[in-house]
Amino acid sequence: MLKKETQNLEIDNLDIQILTQLMHDATKPYTEIAKELIVSGGTVHVRMKKLADMGIIRGSHLIIDPRKAGYDITAFLGIYLEKGSLYKDAVDQLSKIKEVVELHYTTGAYSMFAKITCRDTDHLRHVLNEEIQAVKGIQRTETLISLEESIKRQIELM
Repeated sequence: MLKKETQNLEIDNLDIQILTQLMHDATKPYTEIAKELIVSGGTVHVRMKKLADMGIIRGSHLIIDPRKAGYDITAFLGIYLEKGSLYKDAVDQLSKIKEVVELHYTTGAYSMFAKITCRDTDHLRHVLNEEIQAVKGIQRTETLISLEESIKRQIELM
């Protein structure tokens, strides 16, 4: 039996198979997964509880297509901070801006790298100029507008 360690946490092939199926469709019933993997529904339930307790599973999400919901602009924002010590305060303030959908603390040219989603270019301009630039500690930003998302996936566990 293949065993993988994740930060001193062991998961086996059955765990990986269960996770893989749910990563493709989080609404798939445990009973259906159990039938396909030839185990009991209770086994799948217990394994999922164990994986959640271990912190490997951090929840499940409904995925909305932003464009179909009226958000046509996705942009990536390189953020320069005045000082690295302002990072936590900047994160707190940026977390209150709903258009910021991802934020990463990075090495390299930027202090942080954000993904933002807006309705249109006017909305993007407002978010950049009135909200993000108003965050205490942000020195300047560089914006890259995405023309197309070609790949979006989670890491494969196998």
